[in-house]
Amino acid sequence: MQEFNEIIEKTRKILDERTRVRDETLLQARTLTRLSALTIRAIHRGESDEANSLLNEAHLLVLKMQTDLAAYPDLYFTGYTQDAIKEFAEASLTCALIENRRLPRPEELGIEYATYINGLAESIGELRRRCLDILRKGYSEEAERLLQTMDEIYNFLVTLDYPDAITNGLRRQTDLVRGIIERTRADLTLSLREQNLQEALQKFADKFPGMND
Repeated sequence: MQEFNEIIEKTRKILDERTRVRDETLLQARTLTRLSALTIRAIHRGESDEANSLLNEAHLLVLKMQTDLAAYPDLYFTGYTQDAIKEFAEASLTCALIENRRLPRPEELGIEYATYINGLAESIGELRRRCLDILRKGYSEEAERLLQTMDEIYNFLVTLDYPDAITNGLRRQTDLVRGIIERTRADLTLSLREQNLQEALQKFADKFPGMND
C-alpha cells in the first residue's frame, strides 16, 4: 500500500502542476486576444505607433507562452491557446497588409503555419472593414489595392486542399472569405459608378452653366 500511496501522491502533484499551468495559459490567452484586438483597433484608427507597440507586447507574450508550455505540448496545441495565437497572427498580418508592408513569415512570428494561414484568412474581414472606411469618403485607388490583395490571398487559400485536421478548419474560413470579397467588390463597383456619375454631371454643369439657373 505504501507504493500505491506514493503513486497517488505523485499523481496529485503532477495534476496540480498541470492545472496551474493550464490556468496560467488561459489567462495569457485572454491577454493575447485582448492585445490583438486593441492592435487592430489602433491600425484602423491610423494609430500606427500604438498598433506596433501593442503588437510587440503581444509577440513577447506569444514567446513566453511557448517557453512556459515547452513541457506541455498538448496545452500549447489545445484550442484556446492556438485560437489566441491565431488572433495575434491576424493582427500582425492586418497591420502589414493595411500599411502595404512585407508580410511577416510564420518563423518571424514564432507560430505554426496552420495557425498563420488561418490568421491570414481572418485578416480578410479586417481588409473589408478598411475598404468600407475608405469608401465612405468616395472611391479610392487604395480600396482597389486592398481588394486586389484580398483576391490574391483567396487565390492562395483555395489551393490548400488539405484535411481540416491538418489546417485547423481552414476550408470553412476560406468559404467565408469568398463571400466577403464578393460583397466588397460590389461595394467598390457601386462607389466607382457613383463617382463616375458625379463627374459626368459636373462636366455637364460646367459645359452648360445656364442650366443651373
